Amino acid sequence: MNVIDRGRDHALAVFRIVVGVLFVCHGAQKLFGVLGSKGSVSITSWPAGPAGLIELVGGALIVLGLGTRIAALISSGAMAYAYFVVHQPEGLLPIQNHGELAAVYAWVFLLLVFTGPGSWALDKVIASRKQDNRSATLANA
Repeated sequence: MNVIDRGRDHALAVFRIVVGVLFVCHGAQKLFGVLGSKGSVSITSWPAGPAGLIELVGGALIVLGLGTRIAALISSGAMAYAYFVVHQPEGLLPIQNHGELAAVYAWVFLLLVFTGPGSWALDKVIASRKQDNRSATLANA
């Protein structure tokens, strides 16, 4: 791997971690009424409760780089749903319907589905350990 590829992987990891932390904050705000929230919602309250759970858990998995592509796909779908069902009926454009953040999150998470987690991800640690175990098994055979 050359210097540019390593730099890209590190930049992608920082991007993933920052976006994941921000997403976790939204989930915590919804579910626990913290971080400047005016109140919390029940997890059974549709659609805010499940959305908050996806934000909290999905964001945490994305931060850790664990199941990143799956967590990002689910998170992207949740944000697309939020945009088209919650925001879009209020106006045609995101600037009119206050759906910019949902639209941006949907695209950011879709990008992570295709790029993967970058470096510093538990997915990579787990894959590396599996490869080491396979190599050790083959060496002992």
